[in-house]
This record gives sequence, C-alpha cells and structure tokens, in this order.
Amino acid sequence: MAKRDCYDVLGIPKGASKDEIKKAYRKLALKYHPDKNKGDKSSEEKFKEASEAYHILSDDKRKANYDQFGHAAFEGGGGGGFQGFGGFDNSSFSDIFEDFFSDFGGGSSRRSSRGNDLRYDVSISLEDAYKGTEKNVRYTTYKSCRSCSGSGAAKGSKPMKCDYCAGRGKVRTNQGFFTVQQTCPQCSGYGEMIGTPCGVCNGNGKTQANENVTVKIPKGVDDGTRIRLSGKGEAGSKGASNGDLYLFISIDNHNIFKRSDENLYYELPISFSDAALGTSVEVPSIDGGKSKIKIPSGTQHGKQFRLKGKGMPILRRNLFGDLYIRIVTQVPTALSKRQKEILEEFNEIESNKPDPVIKSFFEKAKKFWKRS
Repeated sequence: MAKRDCYDVLGIPKGASKDEIKKAYRKLALKYHPDKNKGDKSSEEKFKEASEAYHILSDDKRKANYDQFGHAAFEGGGGGGFQGFGGFDNSSFSDIFEDFFSDFGGGSSRRSSRGNDLRYDVSISLEDAYKGTEKNVRYTTYKSCRSCSGSGAAKGSKPMKCDYCAGRGKVRTNQGFFTVQQTCPQCSGYGEMIGTPCGVCNGNGKTQANENVTVKIPKGVDDGTRIRLSGKGEAGSKGASNGDLYLFISIDNHNIFKRSDENLYYELPISFSDAALGTSVEVPSIDGGKSKIKIPSGTQHGKQFRLKGKGMPILRRNLFGDLYIRIVTQVPTALSKRQKEILEEFNEIESNKPDPVIKSFFEKAKKFWKRS
C-alpha cells in the first residue's frame, strides 16, 4: 500500500515553516498517542504515520530529499536513514519524544518542584534613584497551606503511594520493539495519591495569599535594574523551595534632568546679551543644591559645561557621574523701540568690522557663485 504524502498526513501546506510542522505533529501525536487510545490499532497506526512524517519534514536535508523524490528517497536504505518499524531507528524516535512529550516521555519524577518566580514593577523618581529609598511592595502569591502543611491531605490522613506506578512517578510501556518511559497518568508523576484531600486547599497544598515586603532600593539604580528577593515567590510543591520575587525598577521622567547611565544633562537658557557679554549663573544639581558656573563672554549656542561628580551615583561603587549643562541662547522675538535702536547701532559697527568667520564664509560663497 502506497504511503500517504507527509504534508497531507500532518495537514499542512508544502511551504509550512518548522514551527508549523512541529505544531501540527504535536496536535496529532497528542490525539493518537497509544496511551490515550489503548488497544486502538487505528490510532496506533496514525500515531506512527504522523511520527514518520514529522521525522522527515523536521530535518532540512531529509525534507529536501522528500520534496524532490517523495518516499522513494528513503526506500532501500537510501538517503533518509529509515530502518525497521514505522520508518524510524530508535534514536530518531527518542529525539522526537524528548522534544514533545514531557508529559508522556522520560524525564525526572515530579515528586517535588520549586515554586514559580514572580515579577513586580516598581516606579521611582530620579531623586529616589539618587539617594536610595525603601518601598513597600504588596502582591498576591501562593503560600504553603497551613492546614495540611503543604501535603494536600486532610488532617489525620497522609498521601498514599500510587499503586499504578508503585510510587515511582513513572511507568513504562512497550511500543513495538522499543520501550517508552512515561509520567504516571494516575498520580501525574508525584508517586503519591491523596485519599482525603485537605478541605482548605482542595488537595493542592497551596492557598492564595497577599504578601507585604519592604524593599531597600540602593542608590544608583537605573531603568531596568532587577532586584531579586530570594524565597519570596510562590511556594514549592511537596516541600520544595519557594520561587523568587523579582522587582524591575523604572525611573520616572524628570522635569529638568535627563539621564544617560551615570551622567545627567539639561539645557540652560540664557539671553543673547548674557551670551555675548558673559555672566555667572546658579544652576540646580540633583542633590538639591546649587552650583555657580561662569559663562564667558562670546559663549556660543550649544556650548556645554561639565560639573564633575554632580551626576548619579554608580551602583555599588563609591563613585559619581558628571552633570553636563548645554547653553541655549534665546534670541529675542519682540523688541522695544530702544532695543531696536541699540541693535541697529551695534549692527552698523559690526558691518565696519565684520566677524572673521562670517566674512570668510561670504567670500567663499562669492567665489562659488562666480564659478557657477
């Protein structure tokens, strides 16, 4: 009997991606797995057929051979490495099982498992990031049930050894000429069964609870800084350790300062006359203090001044970044009559003794126009 087309078996188009191939196979394998269809020969054959199709299409080289020659590429031992039952060798099928069936195939027993980690986002001001602060964090988690001490069994009773797997959490079944080790379907891999479940947690061993912790946030934290609180996540099962709580820090925008790593920046607006004549200005710093800077005469728009050590603290180091101040010259837009008179007089003086840079530019421009 001729074999069905691999793409038809998996129900996918010929141009399907690897993810689409994997998803289609997983769906069929879960549906037709022999353990879910005990004694059903039809399901067993469909399971084998889907597994062989996935074995071919999941490998680029085998897929290329199949696309060119079909199943003939693997007949007579040529090209595909298929041998024996169902078109597989043992290692091929084992690889597929490891990819897809943590709930069917091998792996360690689930007698205990560590609790889930939790995430909590904390937003703080730039000043708090500079000085360090404390935050009270309130979150919801799962804690070990006090009534049953996390066992899941009612008071006065104990979990019983699973009779299906003899307490191993795993069972083995034969599939043709190979043996598959699976998670026990009766106890879900724990090796134990709860005869009388706890009335508080319904046998889960955990109950939902609100938790409060006070967290010390060190100075120098930046956007995305992660703080780990060990053991403050969800409770583990069967006495396993708790998960952790991770705090992710975000820094609020500031109305004056902008931050880049350990350095701070802001723009200082000054008047046209202050830029020309020079002045002294008191400027703010993130620590709440003031610093006096001298702006020399002739300061150009965009000029940057650096105040060393006036930036942010460097996390876990006794060092600080710098503060950079960029000059923004404000050109007046509404002039009084007297201001216009003064500027016109100034402009007349300038025309008699032009600025060398301006003069040089226009000389170059005149030469350019002559050549054009």
